[in-house]
Amino acid sequence: MEIDEKKKLLTIGQFAKLHGINKKTLMWYDEIGLFCPSAINPENGYRYYNYHQSSLLETILLLRELDVSINEIQEFIKNRSAKSLKNLLDEKITELDSQISHLKAIRKTLGNYCQNMDTLLTMDLSEIQIIEKEERCLVTVTVDEKTSYDRQVEMITAETQKYQLRRLHDASYGTMLSAKNLYQGNFNQYSSLFIEIPFPVKKSGLHIQPKGTYLRAFYKGDWEKMPGKYKEILAYAQKNKLQLTGFSYEMILNETVTDHMEDYIVQIEIPFIPLT
Repeated sequence: MEIDEKKKLLTIGQFAKLHGINKKTLMWYDEIGLFCPSAINPENGYRYYNYHQSSLLETILLLRELDVSINEIQEFIKNRSAKSLKNLLDEKITELDSQISHLKAIRKTLGNYCQNMDTLLTMDLSEIQIIEKEERCLVTVTVDEKTSYDRQVEMITAETQKYQLRRLHDASYGTMLSAKNLYQGNFNQYSSLFIEIPFPVKKSGLHIQPKGTYLRAFYKGDWEKMPGKYKEILAYAQKNKLQLTGFSYEMILNETVTDHMEDYIVQIEIPFIPLT
């Protein structure tokens, strides 16, 4: 190898540094025939690379970052073309989009858990609050007094599978009780189970929980005594000249941190309009 030719080349250390990788990676790529140096000094076996090899190496590094196997990359290099690269990248973009959607769903679920824990740490069980809520879309499952607990679990599980949730607790869920039933004293006649899917869903038949002003209260204790809390809410609404509308949305806040049903804390939220 002539000295003036060597000056046009980069050592393995220089080339590795240029691309932010370990030179052992380049040595391994050479050993498996994936990416070979431009020249090798026959006297000492030193590897040299030229700048024009950078684009191919960067493509290989990108594909490895996308978890493309060595065999797939070798096959691509053998048949390298715009079409083959586009097909490979299209496939990986689809996989990435799926992963990103899943991570966003996890992020929202974790955010909901954190919000629930904040509520648990700051709430007053005896207080009824007025809050503002944004609109949200809910998947609902119709139930009645005859729907057994086992059947409810089956229906909830079926819905989570329909929306390709990986686990039941990837979504927030609860129960709905109509304001009409509250006024009639039918405190146990729930109409639906609801599931809040942690990613945008564009399907017909979803229940829209309206944006607006809500009463919020909390209940802890024997499930049989829950009607007493609703009587308190009705008395509060009457005293403050508020008309409850739509549905009461119940959700257990702390089932992830307790094993005892009697310690469950239920958040109750009901939309209302002021009476003139």
